[in-house]
Amino acid sequence: MSHKDIDINPALAQLQAQTRRHFLQGCAGGLGAMFMGSVGGLTPLTSQAAAHEAGEEARLDFRRDAARPLSPLPPQFAPKARRVIFLHMAGAPSQLELFEHKPVLTRFDGTDCPQSYLAGKRFAFISGVPKLLGAQYPFHQAGSHGQWISDRLPHLERQIDELCFVRSMHTDQFNHAPAQLLVQTGNARMGYASFGSWVTYGLGTENQNLPGFIVLLSGGKSPDGGKQLWGSGYLPSVYQGVQCRSQGEPVLYLHNPPGVSRPLRRQMLDAIGAINQQTYAGFGNPETLTRVAQYEMAFRMQLDASDAMDIHTEPASVQARYGVETGKSSFANNCLVARRLAERGVRFIQLYHWGWDSHGSSENEALNIGFKKRCLEVDQPMAALLADLKERGMLDDTLIVWGGEFGRTPMRENRDGQQMKYVGRDHNPGAYTMWLAGGGIRRGMSYGETDEMGYEIVRDPVEIRDLHATMLYLLGFDHRKLNYPYQGLEQKLTSVKPARVIAELLA
Repeated sequence: MSHKDIDINPALAQLQAQTRRHFLQGCAGGLGAMFMGSVGGLTPLTSQAAAHEAGEEARLDFRRDAARPLSPLPPQFAPKARRVIFLHMAGAPSQLELFEHKPVLTRFDGTDCPQSYLAGKRFAFISGVPKLLGAQYPFHQAGSHGQWISDRLPHLERQIDELCFVRSMHTDQFNHAPAQLLVQTGNARMGYASFGSWVTYGLGTENQNLPGFIVLLSGGKSPDGGKQLWGSGYLPSVYQGVQCRSQGEPVLYLHNPPGVSRPLRRQMLDAIGAINQQTYAGFGNPETLTRVAQYEMAFRMQLDASDAMDIHTEPASVQARYGVETGKSSFANNCLVARRLAERGVRFIQLYHWGWDSHGSSENEALNIGFKKRCLEVDQPMAALLADLKERGMLDDTLIVWGGEFGRTPMRENRDGQQMKYVGRDHNPGAYTMWLAGGGIRRGMSYGETDEMGYEIVRDPVEIRDLHATMLYLLGFDHRKLNYPYQGLEQKLTSVKPARVIAELLA
């Protein structure tokens, strides 16, 4: 039987599936339309225009083709960046061992922490009176702008004139999962759309044979926030991130099983597509079309995804430049894959590297042991990615973002008031550092400042939603107008709180 033989009466099926909830939902909509007509005959579009004339913010109406949810769309205004590569260091790397030079803190290393630093503060583990802890590695100035950097990132140092440091990031979350959710979705609770989902919803993707939003993991474990970090939340599920692997089959079960040819798979998808189209005609659920689009995407990916993820086709010199680890899943491999995906028109590429939670509770979490290994794992690949994109003429329209979910304390972590065997720092939501490069970002500068201990911000604080607003601006969007109707609100990545584009970061 072919898909042409399938005979479903969608109107009959719809009536049979009708419930009281469906009736009340439709009835309420009908009554609402009648009321609007009685008070002035305004349609939603004319209401929107009137609101705009009154100076209110009107919602950006994409009018997407439901059958082609990832088709490319122009942004609201001319963008500086066409794509994003986000390097999230899961666990929160210590800014005091990488980018924040604090000689006063080093001078007071080993002394009791002042009570003013402890009163009214919440810590994940610290109790009693901890000792202050100076930087574990030497700092120096580098590049033509004299930016401070430690000796842990010698490869990245060569690209320091491309970087824009934001030294005054802060958050209101001090546990990993909610803090990571806040960075990636703009909300510390689950169920919200991730940044990558918003971008693909707003812009679509340039390559219809690959997902618009791809996620790559390294470091041995997934981030604490789990798959919600790249979920689509209330947006249609077609916009969620697709987790791929840089080793083996890019997506599990992507290829046909034994005995199933490509023509047979095509015939099966045609039949399933016909059923789904009839179901959509009867019920109008956009998730039905999402399902069709995802089946078709998987079919096209069978050819393109394997090619995009195959880093072994790169010249040996390029593999050596990144520090590719053959046969392994590594951050180096993922950085090279990220460049290949960017070349192929993927809109948002998210890399997570786990293992930066340097509490000092074990060798792996010690600032003088495990932290050194993490730096070695990311230093060369990050620098290679920046240099490679620049040489290919892609850095100017590729926005690179690096950072964790919060910072680390200037105090040495203790447990139950007792100093631990290994050296570590507790979570500090009050101050941390991120850097950006490419895609319309000013080169070789620092923004914001912390106090002499690196504990709290003293100049130009930056909220996560400010960073999100700035990133969206670089992609050609006003963050106030990129929204989606859900639960009676025009939902936005930057939520309902005030957010600003950080003009000082823009080239």
